[in-house]
Amino acid sequence: MKTRTKIILGVIAAVVLTGPFAIPVETSGTLTNKEAAALSWDGESQFVEIADHSVHLVTKGDPASDTLIVLLHGFGASALTWKDVLEPLSAVGLVVAYDRAAFGFTERPTKIGDINPYSSAGQLRVLDEIVEKYGDQKKVVVLGHSAGGSIALSYALDNPTKVDQLILEAPAVYGSGGAPEWLNWVFDIPQLNHLGPLAVSSIATSGLQILDQSYYNKDLITDRVRNNYTAPLAVIGWERAFWEFNKAPRSLDLVDRLIELNVETLIITGDNDEIVATSDSVQLSSELLGSTLEIVTDSGHLPNEEKPAKFVELVIGFLAK
Repeated sequence: MKTRTKIILGVIAAVVLTGPFAIPVETSGTLTNKEAAALSWDGESQFVEIADHSVHLVTKGDPASDTLIVLLHGFGASALTWKDVLEPLSAVGLVVAYDRAAFGFTERPTKIGDINPYSSAGQLRVLDEIVEKYGDQKKVVVLGHSAGGSIALSYALDNPTKVDQLILEAPAVYGSGGAPEWLNWVFDIPQLNHLGPLAVSSIATSGLQILDQSYYNKDLITDRVRNNYTAPLAVIGWERAFWEFNKAPRSLDLVDRLIELNVETLIITGDNDEIVATSDSVQLSSELLGSTLEIVTDSGHLPNEEKPAKFVELVIGFLAK
């Protein structure tokens, strides 16, 4: 009887340990990142080798301008979120908008080398190399939205001599920075790591729900807007990259460092932000001494999309100070 029990337990253990590998994990993507980018940007964008991977970006304006404006998008977005403000902002400087790793059309490495592009450290490295590449002898302005705002703020704290002005749009400073680092080993359990891309693939539908929450005026969520957010899901392997992003260490510990900031800062938020509460931006402004706060009326989490003209007006006005 004991032998039979051992056999049964052995079979159960084998099923538990090997069963997940029998579940197929396939991608819904059908295009390479370059093919997908060409459809959305019609040849306007480019791919540049930065921090050991190919970063997708778009530039607007005169490369000889004395000002560089770097745009960082938020979670689930891409450089497409800036499409309506690129041209107006290029009137005051060279604008560089790029896709952060796991989003947009930037290369999605599946093997992580010395640099993990999905981690906060990797994203800060990308931003630094972009500033070095395009910002030589220029006034540097870093503008980050939501999760991109936390990266922008972290970069300004770490590199006060490289950033002349900082703009934070609905910055996600007080929220979570991803899973605690002590928990990362769980994600690397082979069975879980195999099924991970399948687990996160639901963002294809839940992401549109987040987009709906991000707009105050739902009538402005046109097919074009939706396509801007769903187009990157056509890239082969996007699920695996999104899983790598979710398990990468992203804690920045910004709250305790706010007093250190010594960069002229503008904070922009919508008056009806349901993603990063408007009150969070108000609180951040009070903690970043000397910062300027602008609240865009009748706008949600994306003033740059809902009220692009007002957004550009605020940014250009700030840069002219």
